[in-house]
Amino acid sequence: MNELAGVLPEMEAEYDTVLVVDFGAQYAQLIARRVREAHVYSEIVPHTITATELAARKPKGVIFSGGPASVHAEGAPSIDPAIYDTGVPVLGICYGGQLLARDLGGEVAKTGRGEYGRTELKIGADGGRLFADSLPRDQVVWMSHFDTITEAPDGFVVTASTPTTPAAAFESVDRGFYGVQFHPEVVHTAAGQALLERFLYEACGCRPSWTMTSIIETQVELVRAQVGSARAICGLSGGVDSAVAAALVHKAIGSQLTCVFVDTGLMRQGEGEQVVETFRRNFGIDLVHVRAADQFFEKLEGIIDPEDKRKAIGELFIRIFESSAGGLEDARFLVQGTLYPDVIESGGGHGGQAATIKSHHNVGGLPEDMDFELVEPLRALFKDEVRTLGAELGLPDEIVWRQPFPGPGLGVRIIGEVTPDKVATLQLADAIVRDEIRKAGLERAIWQAFAVLPDIRSVGVMGDERTYGHPIIIRAVTSEDAMTADWARLPYELLDAMSNRIIGEVPGVNRVAYDITSKPPGTIEWE
Repeated sequence: MNELAGVLPEMEAEYDTVLVVDFGAQYAQLIARRVREAHVYSEIVPHTITATELAARKPKGVIFSGGPASVHAEGAPSIDPAIYDTGVPVLGICYGGQLLARDLGGEVAKTGRGEYGRTELKIGADGGRLFADSLPRDQVVWMSHFDTITEAPDGFVVTASTPTTPAAAFESVDRGFYGVQFHPEVVHTAAGQALLERFLYEACGCRPSWTMTSIIETQVELVRAQVGSARAICGLSGGVDSAVAAALVHKAIGSQLTCVFVDTGLMRQGEGEQVVETFRRNFGIDLVHVRAADQFFEKLEGIIDPEDKRKAIGELFIRIFESSAGGLEDARFLVQGTLYPDVIESGGGHGGQAATIKSHHNVGGLPEDMDFELVEPLRALFKDEVRTLGAELGLPDEIVWRQPFPGPGLGVRIIGEVTPDKVATLQLADAIVRDEIRKAGLERAIWQAFAVLPDIRSVGVMGDERTYGHPIIIRAVTSEDAMTADWARLPYELLDAMSNRIIGEVPGVNRVAYDITSKPPGTIEWE
């Protein structure tokens, strides 16, 4: 995890940086995204980071995230005490606030009374730096804790409290330390973003310079410096990440980039043609379009196990990509749409933009013996930032707001053997689901909405005749990062419209069901 520090070291001169120290759960990612919404660049670092390593990053501020542990538990995560002596302003949130209070001489007690969910916060007469005069003196905040900060360290001012937490917010402006028991990063804390921005701008002196325009300009310069006069190739998948990466690199090096689009026949209805139209005709990108549907269907014949399907699709993709890129002997670089969550979840980082190629899901898992250097211009970005960047680059909404799609495509939304007939059935049903979501104006509110074709048949009655057809299962979820997801409460009228259209327009389908499983315990995809 220490390798996470320094994802974009070249950017230090361009952007002020705030480091988010990860103490567990999903809090760190959400805090990092909220900081970026304030146009300040943020990176996530492990709690094991040393003061020396932290100082080398030259941050303008540090935020301790929340976490599931108790500061009193044996082995609970801690921080290098020397970090408090670096002179960098620190904001502790929930567990991070408790750790800050305990380490600096305050008291964190087991009172037997926790606070969970919406809680009334009363701001004191001295609201301090984090609570501006314009904020309401009584606010609703989101709490999730059992231990309680009962006493702030000596020399600190308590700026807010709740009936259960006497020191719900405390600070020492002179020392640059601030702590809150609640979660300002969640939407349920009404004035939470304003509090974070006061910490960033007032306490840390950060400049709001992390903008799409500045990101594009910086990345264009970095790609040009890395690639020089050499050639680069990009494996287009039809998804958002590879599309935005290709558009950004093309802006940097123009005709030096060639994109390879392997059309597996397992994409959603009309997507293959849309990719070609967007990149070849609208952007003028050199595009190699490989129509390989027959090869994939032949490879998948008789395969039922989902993991075997994934491996078969991935291996064939690799071989086709290799043969298609074979005519580009002079290409030295491979463009990939790696995002910041990929870096976090893999537990590593290259400390720069180039690395010897290893397996990566964005291009189907390329073999280690492919001698390319990676170009990863989106490596520092979250998904929502990538979409905004794509729009800034001129990509159409159909690409930018395309929902996440699994690498093996419809091959893992068809339960059982994958055949051309089943793919055609699922493509049509899936197109209806997405069309009705679009007409209902819910495209951007839904993380993913799609159809699944299970390997069963059921009895039905259509036109006074008995049928024995396939069911279609509709899956729709809301999420922020796909780490967790909740099933979408779609209006009954919308579900009714989907069902009627699917049964009426998709041959061989006589039943529609709606999946109401969240993640966890289920997954978003069925296979």
